[in-house]
Amino acid sequence: MTLPDFSFERAALAGGARRIAGVDEVGRGPLAGPVTAAAVVLDPGNIPKGLNDSKKLTAKRREVLAEWLAAHCDHCIVHVGVDDIDRLNIYHAAHLAMCMAVDGLRSRPCHVLVDGNRVPHGLSCPGEAIVAGDARCVTIAAASILAKVARDRLMVDLAQQHPGYGWETNVGYPTPAHRQALMDLGVTPYHRRSFGPVHNILCKPLSSNL
Repeated sequence: MTLPDFSFERAALAGGARRIAGVDEVGRGPLAGPVTAAAVVLDPGNIPKGLNDSKKLTAKRREVLAEWLAAHCDHCIVHVGVDDIDRLNIYHAAHLAMCMAVDGLRSRPCHVLVDGNRVPHGLSCPGEAIVAGDARCVTIAAASILAKVARDRLMVDLAQQHPGYGWETNVGYPTPAHRQALMDLGVTPYHRRSFGPVHNILCKPLSSNL
């Protein structure tokens, strides 16, 4: 397995940047819950082994790495909720979360490495978009781990408030069981009303009266 490396950070350092952050988001696809972004600054001399795209790690390994990163690195995690997702659309809400995460760091970075093909509009410092950055860039990989662990934990907590949707395992993604629960139990305040499956359920009573 090829792991992300420090080459993008090394290039930025060679260009004069002295404080480099990575930022990533998770949660674009779910029907429920926030979109979550994390920004992190790694110490080049103290990078933990095994950082990788969060999706390629086991839940246990993600938890261990997230705990280490939270304890040793300047980082910020931001949840942008369903009201903003429905108001802005998921693309812009994800970019808002990334900008807020960068702004929430203790010290402003000189350069930000962003997962994706576009630097978010409104980023407060120079940025560089890297496609599949969480699998190629170690600082973005660290951000992806922090974001996923934080969002997963939040969805497990919300599952206790709204049982029956399976959020403790599907973390809000549109699994068959989650879709069926929407039909049986209805829409919660944490569902994204602008997303098709949720919107269609909300519209059904109106349609049936026509």
